[in-house]
Amino acid sequence: MRRRHTNLSSPARGGGEERRFSLHRRDVLTLAGAAAVSASLQPSVACAQSTSSVKRVGVLQVQPESDPDFHGWRMIFAARLKELGWSEGQNLRIEYRFGSGEAANIAPVAKDLVDQHPDVLFAITALSAIPLRQYTLTIPTVFVQVGDPVSLGLVINLAHPSGNITGFTSGDFEIGSKWIETLKDTVPNLAWTAVFFEAGNPSSTQYILPIEAAAAKLNVRLVPVPVQGVGDIDAAFASFTDLPRGAFIVVPVGFVIRQRNAIIGMAMQRRLPGIYPYRYFAVDGGLMSYGSNIENQYQAAASYVDRILRGTRPADLPVQRPTKFTFVINLKTAKALGLTIPAAVLARADEVIE
Repeated sequence: MRRRHTNLSSPARGGGEERRFSLHRRDVLTLAGAAAVSASLQPSVACAQSTSSVKRVGVLQVQPESDPDFHGWRMIFAARLKELGWSEGQNLRIEYRFGSGEAANIAPVAKDLVDQHPDVLFAITALSAIPLRQYTLTIPTVFVQVGDPVSLGLVINLAHPSGNITGFTSGDFEIGSKWIETLKDTVPNLAWTAVFFEAGNPSSTQYILPIEAAAAKLNVRLVPVPVQGVGDIDAAFASFTDLPRGAFIVVPVGFVIRQRNAIIGMAMQRRLPGIYPYRYFAVDGGLMSYGSNIENQYQAAASYVDRILRGTRPADLPVQRPTKFTFVINLKTAKALGLTIPAAVLARADEVIE
């Protein structure tokens, strides 16, 4: 990826843009169905259907329509469909449904969308995919930004599906070793690293295992921080005050992601460097982010929707793991933390925010 520099007037947006979700593991297990996914991610080259046959795509998003990040990703999805020959108002209609940010309120919205009987459903995050799966086992469904669709019960196998749902995972659990290696290269004489994760979320364990293995090799002590409420985050950062040469990692699951503004703000107050899973953390003022490229997922999802609209079964399209990753450094935040980013680390960055 071409390395680029980005200038932002402020390291963080207002707390009003914080993403708020809530879905307990038991709710996930109750809602989730079973299915799976096998084939390649090459878009069809066939001509788009005539204007006399308008296809409908139903999009479900738990976040409010005003959410700036998800708005941009939806536009990427629609633009890719247009490149593939699907023009809204001509041979395609996209029907959007939005939530309030609370997973507990999304079920009736999901049912309403399913009742419209679109040709394909597009689920944004697991919080959308799970209720859609509850209400239909027949309408083809494509999901994005789902950490572990197998443990959530969305699919039973990534490579050999047998149902109506497929998509793109955001989880590459081995990335945990990369996070701690990057902190080791960035923080002078790194002695310990806290790991923020959602207690009870099965994906947390899968991320933590590679982190533990890498920490042992690098002689870095791990401090597990299971969180279920903002109070857990407050208490953890307060306990770090007298511990020098430390840093932290944010695991990309549930509650931890929803509280990113709180974590970023406390990290600045305590002058503690951290690494985050997605680019928008760094844009919002986090020191560094390294993780899967979300924009790429939305483009790939549009290719899957295109193929399904032209007759391919979801069962013939494998669930895809991330293949493209982005490393972002926020130099303004580094300066505020009193941290100098080594030249070797800067050279690895895909994007530097100044």
